Amino acid sequence: MKYILKSIWLLILVCLFQSCAKKIIAIKSDKTVVKITDKVNFNYVGPEPSSVMWMFGDGTTSTELNPMHRFGASGNYAVVCKAFFGKKTKETKMNIEVKNPDNCLVMLETKFGVMIIKLYDQTPAHRDNFMKLVEEDFYKDLLFHRVINGFMIQGGDPNSRSAGPDAQLGSGGPSYTIPAEFNKEFIHKKGALSAARTGDQVNPQKRSSGSQFYIVQGSTQMESGLTRIEDQKGFKYTEEQKKLYMSIGGTPFLDQDYTVFGEVIEGLDIIDKIAAVKTARGDRPLEDVKMNIKILK
Repeated sequence: MKYILKSIWLLILVCLFQSCAKKIIAIKSDKTVVKITDKVNFNYVGPEPSSVMWMFGDGTTSTELNPMHRFGASGNYAVVCKAFFGKKTKETKMNIEVKNPDNCLVMLETKFGVMIIKLYDQTPAHRDNFMKLVEEDFYKDLLFHRVINGFMIQGGDPNSRSAGPDAQLGSGGPSYTIPAEFNKEFIHKKGALSAARTGDQVNPQKRSSGSQFYIVQGSTQMESGLTRIEDQKGFKYTEEQKKLYMSIGGTPFLDQDYTVFGEVIEGLDIIDKIAAVKTARGDRPLEDVKMNIKILK
């Protein structure tokens, strides 16, 4: 009788242990309310699975155990994590609220990676024109047609779409230009987004191209060189601006001659990758570097 009772108790304990050992999973994140382009770090909590599948609710997925994700549009997203244990699957989810950014942001995609660019509210004509063109898919599949290592990368010529290798590029654009919007707050530091334009001889008002732009790479500067530019152009850099030129670099000789209307806030290394490509005469890359630009909203 004692043996039977002992066996029953052992069976009960085994059942209780198996019940407690059921695989329970959960997910958590370092933020539940974010703004567009904010990084969200997700963490899987539970017994180790053979694999996982994260679905972020925006059409993207990840198989990393603890992924980082960035949402490109505002809204409420149901983030789902599926954990696989052999033939069994456990699933859990959480909600993330994504709000609009404080500034106008665009994402510039290339085969080398992505740049996130902030447009300045203090240059409204250039900002609004650029946003309008992006919304119209004007820049889709256009080329960075002029690339000079140590200087800048330039694109936005509509004639560059599907252009042959011997095509002369750099003169195309819409049938309008934009009045200059010079602002001493904005300098040609590395990552500056600036409007291309024709030369002073034919364009004394320094009006900007309706579509062509360049992104500055430049090089680090000496304080003595910055002082010479101040004397030549009749303005003074702030101490912070000098520090930027002496640390990350840029092209200060262009300041107050070309309109700076935005800056790369993420992806400065992509500028370097594009600037390093081999080019032909005319500074056009031997292999096409296409762009696609999207508004983040």
